[in-house]
Amino acid sequence: MSESINCIEENSNIDRGSILYLVVPCYNEEEVIITSSQKMKDKMQRLVNNGFISPKSKIMFVNDGSKDNTWKIIHALCKADNIFSGLSFSRNYGHQSAILAGMLTARQYADMVVTIDADLQQDIEALDEFIKCYNDGCEIVYGVRNDRDTDGFFKKTTATLFYKIMHILGCNVLSNHADYRLLSKKALDALAEHNEVNLFLRGLIPTMGFQSDVVYFDVKEREAGKSKYTLKKMMTLAVDGITSMSTRPIQIITLIGFFVSLFSVIMIIYCIWDWFSGHNVPGYTTTLVVSLLMGGLTIFSLGIVGEYVGKIYLEAKARPRYIVESFIWKEGDTLDFSNSYSDKEGVDLQ
Repeated sequence: MSESINCIEENSNIDRGSILYLVVPCYNEEEVIITSSQKMKDKMQRLVNNGFISPKSKIMFVNDGSKDNTWKIIHALCKADNIFSGLSFSRNYGHQSAILAGMLTARQYADMVVTIDADLQQDIEALDEFIKCYNDGCEIVYGVRNDRDTDGFFKKTTATLFYKIMHILGCNVLSNHADYRLLSKKALDALAEHNEVNLFLRGLIPTMGFQSDVVYFDVKEREAGKSKYTLKKMMTLAVDGITSMSTRPIQIITLIGFFVSLFSVIMIIYCIWDWFSGHNVPGYTTTLVVSLLMGGLTIFSLGIVGEYVGKIYLEAKARPRYIVESFIWKEGDTLDFSNSYSDKEGVDLQ
């Protein structure tokens, strides 16, 4: 009898896979979120059925202050199915903050977290390889796109330039890696120790170390809507990445200042020699060009230093990186609302 009881206990403790949370940042994604959620759910169910992940795994949407019906749809999805959970900001805090909030919230429940965009241009079928790397001992797995054939000429050119500039200025980022990655609970706990306001996860996460690997995937066409990642947002991300991960721009300014100073000393010696030689050089053009050059370099240098001072200012104020207005988490037949949301208008999920 005791042997059979022990056998039952052993069987009940069989590992049915680690708990995976799929974190999906959303900003005005009402056109794609219903279709994407169904594809995510289908994939998660297949992973559960194959024993790759635990049945307790979930899909967590993070609403980054959307102005459309994105949060209303997320709320309806959460009510309809246990596999979905939702988190909503009080306003728009940005893509990086949305990813961070989702990961740090999910780490309370998950063994591993994968972040993926709501439009599912990042191939969700690559999850199998992510999980395989995790089971092989990797704490961090980076998703890297095979090519940029789906991008237009302008997007492809600016993205290539973005990564080249980041590498030149000392930012340790993987080329063609956006924010499709897996982090284990151990890696998430380490990430939670970083308290900086100026977030650049693509550069921050590689600095943590840990065993890691890369999974390559093909990018798909967006099914509906337009990309919310504008040129302005890409420029902002580049500035945030450079100023948060590297001091090389200031070093470059110092180097330029040294050479300009050296050039100035040479010009002073040349002018004095000219004066003693009795040569009459008008020098109007030379003076104008040098003045404009020095003025431009000075203003540009002050601008770069100002960016760093501004980041220091924001870090010193230590304001919250985001404020969560609502959180929906569902287990079994019990709903857990950190802040209740009134569904004033029904949403058709079909």
